[in-house]
Amino acid sequence: MEKPHNGEAKEEAKGSICGYDSLHRLLKDNLNPHHFQEVSRLLTGLNCGKAVETIALPESAAALSVEHGFDLQAFSFSADKELLRQPRVVRVGLIQNSIALPTTVHFGDQKQAIFEKLKPIIEAAGSSGVNILCLQEAWMMPFAFCTREKRWCEFAEPVDGESTKFLRSFALKYNMVIISSILERDINHGEVIWNTSVVIGNHGNIIGKHRKNHIPRVGDFNESTYYMEGNTGHPVFETAFGKIGINICYGRHHPLNWLAFGLNGAEIVFNPSATVGELSEPMWPIEARNAAIANSYFVASINRVGTETFPNPFTSGDGKPAHADFGHFYGSSHVSAPDASCTPSLSRYRDGLLITDMDLNLCRQLKDKWGFRMTSRYELYADTLARYVKPEFEQQVISDPLLHRKPS
Repeated sequence: MEKPHNGEAKEEAKGSICGYDSLHRLLKDNLNPHHFQEVSRLLTGLNCGKAVETIALPESAAALSVEHGFDLQAFSFSADKELLRQPRVVRVGLIQNSIALPTTVHFGDQKQAIFEKLKPIIEAAGSSGVNILCLQEAWMMPFAFCTREKRWCEFAEPVDGESTKFLRSFALKYNMVIISSILERDINHGEVIWNTSVVIGNHGNIIGKHRKNHIPRVGDFNESTYYMEGNTGHPVFETAFGKIGINICYGRHHPLNWLAFGLNGAEIVFNPSATVGELSEPMWPIEARNAAIANSYFVASINRVGTETFPNPFTSGDGKPAHADFGHFYGSSHVSAPDASCTPSLSRYRDGLLITDMDLNLCRQLKDKWGFRMTSRYELYADTLARYVKPEFEQQVISDPLLHRKPS
């Protein structure tokens, strides 16, 4: 791997945790083996009674990782052996990356540079036998929605546009389903823009798309300047390798969003994201893991990395001086399982590929074990929600009759 330039070294130092790629690596290098084992048990859980296992990858993938400087990790979730069902093992890949050129460069060159940067990472995934590959939110552009400048709309493209064409060749070459989150330009409906995930089948076909359900209006996330809430519901895509849902970025903060994908039969829900440390990092490992537990499916969380600086300073509506960057995108992509176990995270500041084998039989096994579907009392909450959305809704509050009694 080439020695980083001065600017890159500063970026790495900024994004590291006390000089380490991730919390997991910091703990592993600074605790004695017994203490690390116990801490890891609490932080990442146990899969079928043991720590999540690492898996070996082809030498070609490792060589690409070294040559191009991206973090490469691989793990395996198992399930209990069943008498009537064979294991249903799916290999999933998650890619996190920084942008490839400064945001001042021509937009076309920026996009092409990202394509070139991702080629070896996708090749590593394909050569490792990945069945389903997911890229981060708006992977084909800088996350410029903090600026409120409309010129970034030029990155938008149709569902079957440039990014899809680029990825189709890999889907065909490696018999791989690819989830591509783009800025979509809806040509047939007034050229409206959406935040959209395109699902490319393992034959290079477009299986379908899902548009982001929940749009943030917090901090520098000014996304409703560009697109509004999606109109595709909570689709689950039945692929050659399992039933998948896509909960795009901010939707992870909404438990009902996770629930709806589960009710529609998802076995894996992907969460392609772009989120910064100051805003959400303490929530990042909690929400996905909770969703996997509560809904008895796997959750694959992907976040971009790096700090993106824009030409014109912008304000955040908080009275502080204008600034030219959004903050540090902290990567830390990981996978959570329905049994409360999870993988260690990818690097907090480097590009990375996380490969995970998961036996989908674990989903039903955990449904049987905990009975969450059976005990959920959906009719109770359906009634409450039906009343809540009406203008005449009244809260069910029972006040202490002595609370407002006048002193005698």
